[in-house]
Amino acid sequence: MFMLRNVTKYLFGDGSKESIIDIPQGQLYLVRPLSPKGYSELIFKDAAASVRRTGQEYQYQLVIQRAYEEGEEELIDDEEGEDGAAETLTAEKDEKMFLLDRELHFRSEIRAGGEKVLAWKDLSGDPGDVFEFVCDESIAPSEIATFMMVAMKCQYERKYRKPNDTATDKKLQEFDFTEQSIPNVNETPSPLPEGPPSSNTRAITAETSTPTKSKMLSKSDKAKPAVIEESPTAAPVAAQHPASTEVLARESAELHLFDFPTSSFILQDPSVVATVSEVGKWQYWLQIEGQEQDWLGQPVIADINPVFNFEYLSFIFNHYTEDGGAYSWLLRFKDQETEERFQGGLMQALWEQLNETKWMKTKDDDRQYVLDAFQDLTIEDAPDTQEEQEEEEVEEVEDDGQRSEHYDTDESEDDVGGEEDDGNINSQLAVGYKHDRSFVVRGSQIGVFKHTPNNNLEFSTNIAKVQMPNGKLFSPTKVMLHAEDTDMILQNEANPNSLYRMDLEYGKVVDEWKIHDDIPVTTFAPEKKFSQMTGEQTFLGLSRNALFRIDPRLSGNKLVDSELKQYVSKNDFSAAATTEKGYIAVASNKGDIRMFDRLGINAKTHIPALGEPIIGLDVSADGRWVLATCRTYLLLIDALQKEGKNEGKLGFEKSFAKDSKPRPRRLGLQPSHVAQFQYETKVPLSFTPARFNTGVEDKETSIITATGPFIVTWNMKKVLAGRKDPYTIKRYAEEVMADNFKFGSDKNVIVATPNQVSMVAKQSFKKPTRESIATPARVGRASGRLSSKLGRNEIVDSPY
Repeated sequence: MFMLRNVTKYLFGDGSKESIIDIPQGQLYLVRPLSPKGYSELIFKDAAASVRRTGQEYQYQLVIQRAYEEGEEELIDDEEGEDGAAETLTAEKDEKMFLLDRELHFRSEIRAGGEKVLAWKDLSGDPGDVFEFVCDESIAPSEIATFMMVAMKCQYERKYRKPNDTATDKKLQEFDFTEQSIPNVNETPSPLPEGPPSSNTRAITAETSTPTKSKMLSKSDKAKPAVIEESPTAAPVAAQHPASTEVLARESAELHLFDFPTSSFILQDPSVVATVSEVGKWQYWLQIEGQEQDWLGQPVIADINPVFNFEYLSFIFNHYTEDGGAYSWLLRFKDQETEERFQGGLMQALWEQLNETKWMKTKDDDRQYVLDAFQDLTIEDAPDTQEEQEEEEVEEVEDDGQRSEHYDTDESEDDVGGEEDDGNINSQLAVGYKHDRSFVVRGSQIGVFKHTPNNNLEFSTNIAKVQMPNGKLFSPTKVMLHAEDTDMILQNEANPNSLYRMDLEYGKVVDEWKIHDDIPVTTFAPEKKFSQMTGEQTFLGLSRNALFRIDPRLSGNKLVDSELKQYVSKNDFSAAATTEKGYIAVASNKGDIRMFDRLGINAKTHIPALGEPIIGLDVSADGRWVLATCRTYLLLIDALQKEGKNEGKLGFEKSFAKDSKPRPRRLGLQPSHVAQFQYETKVPLSFTPARFNTGVEDKETSIITATGPFIVTWNMKKVLAGRKDPYTIKRYAEEVMADNFKFGSDKNVIVATPNQVSMVAKQSFKKPTRESIATPARVGRASGRLSSKLGRNEIVDSPY
């Protein structure tokens, strides 16, 4: 009983979740043992059961929601513009809701054959009528027990109008009706055919038939392989502890290890000592020791992906072994004070390792900013349960209608398969705003792809030779569309003081712009967010230590001297982005961010660094949200001031008060997902520059990035609501080199892998599970060919 009460405490903890606990697979019956209407009626052949909050305090509902078969109903998109009346009708038809009250006599039973059943009275039916939810055989008995404990606590709250943590075992027994028998629905005249158990859970022997796939998933008639019983994840051998010179933190805690087969954290040791110590110059070590053994030891580096959750008094982190193994561990502390002391020591070590600067030399509010950022995620440490999904998932089909393309100028007509052999790979992506085109850089070539009305990519042409005016080939390291998508600005790493203009109508570089004799260009950005849709000629340039405007119309050097802001200290600028009004955000390899309302002046707002270099930056069109990409996480910063004399102003327009800097939202993957990613790929996280979806009249609703073969998209609404499931993923067989939303939409994503380019529907992304992480997506086939690789007669050479 104690263990169940402990688990349900964490399930109830996050008030932002509508659904507290789910059983994702089962069938709903109405059984009438005393009625002449018929013994048993199958209500939902595939369904999920959940306990949900209502809008009233101390009131909860038992909800049974139907899952659709393929083709029964179109997927529901998470759009505010949906028809509310239609949505209501759908909910009434496909959901059964019951107020959790003692009168239901809610109970469960595990029968001799292994069948697991939840049952409750039909209060609006005849005497003896009972609803029964027959759970899929993949549902573990422990999940049933936890579900029942949650239901009992909900009934306690309704009756006593008190929080459930005040309930004693004796009080909870008032809602235990396990002694009441449950009629057997197997007497129904129309039993379902048997099927295999779900492939991503442990096998449970049962005599009942197996419902098809879980809530919100399309069905497949394909046979699945038999499930193999998996052993629990075993802890690796601990690394040898190096000699320490100073102890930064030493605290007692419980130690849990993430178990891949069950997707839950399993207690390993109820009493360990976790120590953070300095072991060399800017080198730090985390050691965890029990009374009988050393559990683990590893360097404190960014890849440990630390997440502190004070609601659950937990610290979750990743651990990597020398052989490439990846594990996710959880420390649970006895109280908040203990966790705060440990967090202070660990974050000091991580900060000093990344910045090679002493933690205590930073300002108090900057230190608090760092600590806040690393406790922004909430993590589920109870057995994994599916939450209600706002966006439905769809299974991959054999040909999903998404077009992918290869391009190469050196292939024969009968060459229809295999990988590209020119020694180059796709490296960059530029998405058109003015015209429906995407441009993919591959060595010294640029492939041009048309966006079709049915959201496919169609190969348009290949610019075969990117070369300077002197005829020397080069591979652009950065590209930007310009002047109504008629020009492309190119950067040549070998000539950092110049940029090049390609006329896309002719497919050739027509200008070399010398920016400055002494100031190299590190990166560049549009004058305003949508400048590439206009004839605007000027744009922004950055060097490691300066921010300036570039005007190609000037004679000689193109840098505008009157709009140059140089810094004496080495800021190491790395990225820039602009708003619709032309406000400017600039980030650095140090990890800090500056906000300007115009060029040539000091920044209005300075956001301190968390430690990791910022490799990408984006800003919402209205300037409200700033999105920064680091290697292992993203940062989402609200630039709107909500108090003080500058209330209602953006950080671009007026400085934040000293004591009211915006608190960052650190968007990271859950450590257990990171461990599964690395378990599959054997490489650490490395995000591509993240971007908002964008369009002239569109609000930013989604964020897109990639790491290794995984594309990850965050739902802004879920992020801002503090949901635990804000992101979905799609895995490819190869590394994702570049990705971005189609302009004016958050429903379609353009993806470049080393040898392919495709447009995919965002609805094909899935919640991170063992199955979705381990299974690469099929790439759609180009119609009419065995491969999407183009023959020589399909290549349109550039005139140059």
